[in-house]
Amino acid sequence: MGSRVKGRTVLEVGADGVAIITIIHPPVNSLSLDVFRSLKESFDEALKRDDVKAIVVTGAKGKFSGGFDITSFDGLQEEKEFTSPGSISLEIVADTVEASRKPSVAAIDGLALGGGLEVAMACTARLSTPTALLGLPELQLGIIPGSGGTQRLPRLVGLAKALEMMLTSKPVKGDEAFSLGLVDAVVSPDQLVSAARQWALDILERRRPWVPSLYKNDKIEPLGEAREILNFARAQARKRAPNLNHPLVCIDVIEEGIVSGPRAGLVKEAEAFQELLAADASKSLIHIFFAQRGTSKVPGVTDRGLVPRPVKKVAILGGGLMGSGIATCLVLSNYHVILKEVNEKFLDAGLNRVKANLQSRVKKGKMTQERFEKAVSLLEGTIDYESFKDVDMVIEAVIEKISLKQQIFADLEKYCPPHCILATNTSTIDLDLIGERTKSQDRIIGAHFFSPANIMPLLEIVRTRQTSPQVIVDMLNVGKKIKKTPVVVGNCTGFAVNRMFFPYAQAAILLVEHGADIYQIDKAITKFGMPMGPFRLADLVGFGVGLASATQFIENFPERTYKPVLLPVLIEDDRAGEASGKGFYLYDNKRKARPDPQLKNYIEKARSIAGITVDPKLAKLSEKDIVEMILFPVVNEACRVLDEGIAVKAADLDISAVMGMGFPPYRGGIIFWADSLGSKYIYSRLEEWSKLYGQLFKPSAYLAQRAAKGIPLSASLEQANSRL
Repeated sequence: MGSRVKGRTVLEVGADGVAIITIIHPPVNSLSLDVFRSLKESFDEALKRDDVKAIVVTGAKGKFSGGFDITSFDGLQEEKEFTSPGSISLEIVADTVEASRKPSVAAIDGLALGGGLEVAMACTARLSTPTALLGLPELQLGIIPGSGGTQRLPRLVGLAKALEMMLTSKPVKGDEAFSLGLVDAVVSPDQLVSAARQWALDILERRRPWVPSLYKNDKIEPLGEAREILNFARAQARKRAPNLNHPLVCIDVIEEGIVSGPRAGLVKEAEAFQELLAADASKSLIHIFFAQRGTSKVPGVTDRGLVPRPVKKVAILGGGLMGSGIATCLVLSNYHVILKEVNEKFLDAGLNRVKANLQSRVKKGKMTQERFEKAVSLLEGTIDYESFKDVDMVIEAVIEKISLKQQIFADLEKYCPPHCILATNTSTIDLDLIGERTKSQDRIIGAHFFSPANIMPLLEIVRTRQTSPQVIVDMLNVGKKIKKTPVVVGNCTGFAVNRMFFPYAQAAILLVEHGADIYQIDKAITKFGMPMGPFRLADLVGFGVGLASATQFIENFPERTYKPVLLPVLIEDDRAGEASGKGFYLYDNKRKARPDPQLKNYIEKARSIAGITVDPKLAKLSEKDIVEMILFPVVNEACRVLDEGIAVKAADLDISAVMGMGFPPYRGGIIFWADSLGSKYIYSRLEEWSKLYGQLFKPSAYLAQRAAKGIPLSASLEQANSRL
């Protein structure tokens, strides 16, 4: 972990006898082991000094604390025995902060999350600004609150609300925290510390109560009622995340405190925290946490000192589902948007889609009417290029037709200013093809959003060999401002996400045409943790889109693609997926899917056309075999993507799989999961299947080389070479 000190606290004593302890660890005053040790030293000094009557704890530069610095966990998860950051913080929070014989008040501004809120809850009282965020988001990292949060939060806000806050990881704002009883008063930022000083002195003079949070009982329900609430929470947790254990552990720890008392709860919390920190789910989720933050670092691009240029006005071509979704993201982030369509009818439909997206947010309480009107005012429509003369960026979002996109980009070069970024939302087409009629290859870039664009968190930024680093930096900045996780990838058919996942559907349909059951496959894949199986996904996307996309891959990678017969057979009979009411499933008027007993007739027809003899072994596949036969080809293609330099690093593919395709984050992403199984095992299975079912399963050279030497798939080229 190195010898450099990570954060500290400082203590200043005022003439009123109140010691101000300030947490300093930029950018969010996270709680490292150094901060906790310094916090203890500051409290010990304040307690020793005769001129200190009371204590206020706050954070530097308008942020109380963003919680544990999880880099403190780096490497600790692999150790068999270690002093857990949780056990150190628990001891300091309980035995130093809460046990202080001088009253303490937390002055909360900005945020108090995780361990930050746990420190605040151990203080005698809490004051907050109205917009500060307070919460315990630890479950997102596969762990539970480890500094008494499972015991103090229920005693301050009640059991039901505490469970909701912990299990959903959703914070509350200062105003709501006050109504819940989590904070004792709401104060403006400029008055916060002075109000906290007076509050601390009032506690000392017994003008305000002095009861430790851990021993408050007025918000805790009677035992029978409490157990009902806990059991309901367990049922919901099992339903929402059947593969995860740590939400259930969190509920058990809370229950221990209610049944056996808060001290027993603290002991159980410390034990559970340490066990969960070493578990696979936590390792995976912490890997995803770092992977997400690492996507904005692109060697050779973001390390050149380039500053993003201002992007104020963005034009979008195409007002369909994708174009309107992208427009929604942009106006929500205060960009001026021009939506272009080919005629007034299509334009009205596109503008109405954007307004409907925004109105939906109003109905859900995520947006005020005033904010809605502001967003709509930033949107305008056009059917020509006249208003493109001063746009900073264009995003093309028309149908996947190469000739149409080529014509559009030739037109854009004429009508847009020389600095304008020319972006395309294509999901599969090579960008060099799209821009081949222009002389502006240096400002052409892919901005691949995932459907629905206003909801899905990933933005795949595609660079060609000619794209300038400045344009990439600009696009990264736009991605960040519209609250997407941007991943920079290279240019090829399908780029990174769609390319590595094209074998997902291909392997599934190959198995079905050779004897496996469609519904058994979807069931196994959803049980593994994907949001839906490959056949339900194909129905959702639509067979037309699926077939067009598959054609691109068949044309570009003919040696390892499987050409399905079943899809054309279904399309021939007007089965086109969910939108048509029938595909691999049947759909009612609420688009609820149910299996179709008639589907076997289409499968038999497809087998007959292709001359396929059914393999009886495929009809009896275990869930494990199904998952591996569907996802190992995805791992294999991800290896090729890494080998060709399309992705900069394996962690980028992990976050892309999670945010673009719904790969379960608690498995750490596609490469992280593969490394947990081992390259040798994956290679041997693919080699076996390639002999039985063809080239779709043939192991890549990258996988073969690493399997031969036992090198992790995620190891960088330099790491791999050193191992070799």
